[in-house]
Amino acid sequence: MTTLKPIKPEDLKRKLDGGDAILIDVRETDEHAREHILGARLAPISAIDAHDFDRDHGKTAVFHCRSGMRTQANAAKLLARGFQDAYYLEGGLEAWKAAGLPVHSNAKAPLELMRQVQITAGLLILAGVALGWFVNPAFYGLSAFVGAGLTFAGATGWCGMAMLLKAMPWNRAAFGA
Repeated sequence: MTTLKPIKPEDLKRKLDGGDAILIDVRETDEHAREHILGARLAPISAIDAHDFDRDHGKTAVFHCRSGMRTQANAAKLLARGFQDAYYLEGGLEAWKAAGLPVHSNAKAPLELMRQVQITAGLLILAGVALGWFVNPAFYGLSAFVGAGLTFAGATGWCGMAMLLKAMPWNRAAFGA
């Protein structure tokens, strides 16, 4: 088997209520801290190999992310965890919420790191363009620098801006730093 089977939120809720399934949240720590399905076990895709599921192999495993896309894209890696019966939550956390099922939300948790990167990069690019237009064309270089950094991050998987934001005081608790 190389693909996870889809399961609808309502069907998953019945399995969870019956104790027949284990729900595994494959999002990152900062995403889980801001909002998660009650009872979901956090096992981020980036560190899934560090998690021990041996005592859970007799249960049905249901993996979920925000929309279901990340989970499906990593199906082979998730299936390698050894579960006999494995699913992905169709539509992810967003579908769970749309079905009116409960989630734990913490509005005081920082925004997810990638959203912080997107906001910061967008503001820096806008500032570079505005300063280039109104003050001095040399400020267009700021927009070019940020664009080059985003391109580098996409090509290599390493984002300096994310590393910098992760070290900020408001993110230290969410990342255990």
